[in-house]
This record gives sequence, C-alpha cells and structure tokens, in this order.
Amino acid sequence: MVEERIMSHKPAAPPMKPAAKEPKSRRQSNIERSSYFARREAAKVLRSVLLGDAHRRAVASIKTLVYSPTIRNKKATFALVCQTLKYLPIIKDVMEIANALNSKWKKQEELMYIITYDILFGQDSSLTGDAEKYLILRKGPIQSALAKILVKRGAKRVEDLMAQYQIYDVKKPRYVRVNTLKLDVESAMVELGKENVVQKDDMLPDLLVLPPGTDLHNHPLVTDGSVFLQGKASSMVAAALGPKPGWEVIDACAAPGNKTVHLAALMKGEGKVVACELNKDRVKRLEQTTKLAGAANVEVLHGNFLNLNPEDQLYSKVRAILLDPSCSGSGTVADRLDYLLPSHTSGDGGDEGRLIKLAAFQKKALIHALSFPAVERVVYSTCSVHQIENEDVISSVLPLAKSYGFQLSTPFPQWARRGLPVVEGSQHLLRTDPVEDKEGFFIALFTRNATHFPESFQNVQIDATLDTSKQEADKRCHRPKKFVRSLPFTKFSRLYLYRNSMICRR
Repeated sequence: MVEERIMSHKPAAPPMKPAAKEPKSRRQSNIERSSYFARREAAKVLRSVLLGDAHRRAVASIKTLVYSPTIRNKKATFALVCQTLKYLPIIKDVMEIANALNSKWKKQEELMYIITYDILFGQDSSLTGDAEKYLILRKGPIQSALAKILVKRGAKRVEDLMAQYQIYDVKKPRYVRVNTLKLDVESAMVELGKENVVQKDDMLPDLLVLPPGTDLHNHPLVTDGSVFLQGKASSMVAAALGPKPGWEVIDACAAPGNKTVHLAALMKGEGKVVACELNKDRVKRLEQTTKLAGAANVEVLHGNFLNLNPEDQLYSKVRAILLDPSCSGSGTVADRLDYLLPSHTSGDGGDEGRLIKLAAFQKKALIHALSFPAVERVVYSTCSVHQIENEDVISSVLPLAKSYGFQLSTPFPQWARRGLPVVEGSQHLLRTDPVEDKEGFFIALFTRNATHFPESFQNVQIDATLDTSKQEADKRCHRPKKFVRSLPFTKFSRLYLYRNSMICRR
C-alpha cells in the first residue's frame, strides 16, 4: 500500500520495455538524447555546487553555473539541478538504505543522484545510458527504501515529507545592467523592447527593469556581453564607489566579475582595474566575464588581496578599492537558490561559527583596504542581512579608519533604508531589504579627507612633482635658442642663471 501511495503522485508514464527486447539498431529519439545530455550537464553543475557548498566557497551561484555558455540545454539542466537539490536529503537516505552505489558509480554520485530523482519523482521513460540502466535494474529496492522512510517518519505522501524543502516563488523584477563599454542605454531599450516591456530604473542610469520571469539568458545582447543580468542592489555597489575615468582601482574579491566590469564601464574603459581573486576556478570565471564585457582596462590578478603590499609602488596610485568579500549570502538566498543547498537545509547549527569566521576575515580585509596610502574611496559591501557581517564590522574598524583620515559618507542619499542604529554614523550606511527589495545587501562608503593623507603618500606626491619639474626643465634646456636682449648683470640675474643651470644638470 505504501508503494502504491508513492507512485500515485507521479504522472502516468508508459512502462519501459525490457532492455533485452529493444533492437540494438534502434536510434535514440531526440527527447531521449536531449534528456541524456541534460542529466550529464546537470551532474557537472551539481558537482560544482556541492563542492563549493561543502567548502563554503561557491564558484558561482546555481543560476550562473547553469546559464554559462558551456551549458546547452539550460532549461532542462536548471530544472534537474533544482529538483535534485530539493529532494537530495531523501535521495541520499534512499540510496544508502537500498545500497544502490558500488565503488564504480560512487565516483559519479552526482549523476546517480539526478537519475534517482528521475526514477522516484520525475519521468523515467527516457532513461537511457549505462548509469541509467544500472539504477533501473535496482528500481525495486530504491522504491522500497523510499517506502520505508515514509513509514519511519509517519508521512502519508512524499509532499508531506518534503514540505520543509519547498521552493519559494519569489516575484522579482528582471534587472538588466547595460554594459556601456559596448552599447548605450537607449539602444539597449530599443532591442529589449521589441519583445518585452522595458523601463529605466529610477536611480541607476545604466539599469533597466523588465517584468518578473522574463527569460533573457539566450538573448543576443546577453550572450555577446552588451547587457548583464544583474540585480539592482548588486549594481549599486560599483556605482557607490564612483571611480573616475583614468583612475587606478582595485576590486579586492572580484569573481565572478559583474561588479568588476561595471567598474570598468563607469571608468569608460580608461585607467586600470586590478581584479584580485584567490580561487583558480573563480579566476577562470572572472576572465570569461572580463572578456565577454570587452573590459580591456581590467587586469586579472590570481592572488590574495591580503598579500598585496600597500607600500609597493605598483599600488601607489590606487585611488579606490571595492571590497565585496566572502559572506553568508543570506540576503540573496531566494535569488541564488542557496536555500536548496545542504548547508542551508541540514539545520546543524553551524551558522554561528561560520558567521564569526566570516566577520573576522571581512574586518581584516577592510583594514587592509583602508591602509593603501593613495586611496580616497573604499566601498565595503555584502549580500548579507546579518549585523555581525555588516554594522559590527564597520564599528570595529571605524576608529582606525578615522585615524587614517576616513569618514563614512552617504551613498545614494535618496535611498530610504539605512543601517541599524548600533554604530556611530549608521545613517550613512545603506541596506536593502530582502522582502521589500527582493534582496538584502549592505553598502558602506568610506571617503578620505583630502588634507589627511599618510606621510608616505605625501612623499609620493612630492616625488611626482619633482619628476614633473625635472621634465619641464629638460624641455626648457633643449628648446631652440632665441635671440635675447642682454640685460645688466645684476645680483638677481646671477641667481636666475645659477638656478637654471642647476636644473639642467639634474
């Protein structure tokens, strides 16, 4: 009876013919072939997602991984990844009880999770392939294992068992940031407006707003890097830093690179953006984003931002730093689908310890950013809703920041939501609300008083002035001689000639 209840929630599917009776020469249908490759693409994405979640260092969000150029069947892959993650705790228990994995298939466990999802909860009529055949032969024990779990937990239906893992339907507008390195905003509106209702954002001039659910992942403007699918709060970060054309800027924790190339666009492709990333896989993603955007003024640096020496002459002209460090991601749980990950569904109580470690790193990184001698502007941002990662970090570094001549400034004064009143200057901090604004971000902007630069930077300025004076003197010394009327040789003229001769000797 329990097994009948399990099968009752599945859509009716024609029974599969025994593999032995199928003619060997039978060609796979288009649906079978598409499903076969979608499962393998989904397995690659799932492997990356689970590995990143286990180490608390995701290469990218689920959506970003699925909608990368290397994934062909994006819709099917996305559905398989999301649904498999949704049912993953049950799938793991089922496979353990049924003893469904041997040493050979253990190496491809992500693919086996996806196939098991299809056998139990999806449609198994198009399961072709060696891995699929292996599990279909064990379909009986797999279904029996699920029945045992239902009985053990007192659930009548699978839906009752999985209620806590339901996918939340978040109605969020589709935001599109125009990459002004390749396309102007008006042209983007014309192209996107051919099939969609498009409006300009009321605050960010390069951001467009489309209706929720608008699918643009295969749109030519997206695939060629003319526009980026980037949320409003995320787009506010680089705009808050406000770098000028010709500046040298550091993006401290740059991957996947959306904010990096936004900085490059705000600088009109002039100057330099040093994009730091420690993880080699994320560096590849960063390089892909930079290439796609046509951001020629971005220099990707595979290394730890904390290892950059502020006193190094290489960074003596850096005027702005964007610090968007690793964080809990609690403000973008719905958007990133992170609530599907094991770390969010395990309920193991490890979040507090993780938040403390994250906050320690965030504080260290912010102190380092503020120590660069020529820096005038520093933006610290997270996609977290937790005070420990936001206001508490600012509070802990504020005395040091003031000693360096920094103060908190107000990004986007017209924005209503501000920091929690637990730190001095909270009215300057910016928050977005995960309910009202559909994502939770935090932004703090530090600006330096022009009269308060460290002595080392003043020396750099003096050296630069001397170099300029020397160059100008050299030019004067090599100018074509002109006829000059003789003047009486006075004490003043003697000093004047001596000064010029000394300049030319330098």
